[in-house]
Amino acid sequence: MAQVTGRWGALIIAALVPGPMRFSGLHRHIGGISQKMLSQYLKSVVRYGLVERLVEPTVPPQVTYSLTPLGRSLAQQLCALLSWFSANTPALEAAQQSYDAADSPAR
Repeated sequence: MAQVTGRWGALIIAALVPGPMRFSGLHRHIGGISQKMLSQYLKSVVRYGLVERLVEPTVPPQVTYSLTPLGRSLAQQLCALLSWFSANTPALEAAQQSYDAADSPAR
């Protein structure tokens, strides 16, 4: 579960929502992830049945990743969570500032 719900797993799932992508496209889209880490996470989400890996018999082989039905059902929940954070970011930041102001020692 940690592989899937962690930062990179969630970003991979979200990146595949619009449709299939190749490795290089995912790497560019996500940004900040090493090729090694992307490869590890892709293997993990494929293993859990969330992403399908399609290898086309070309030279060199072209590999495309897409969400499975199970992955799409997870993506729906993930997108709802991301929408919630987007809608509530100002309130979350205000609460954090209020807490930090009350928690700081008096000068």
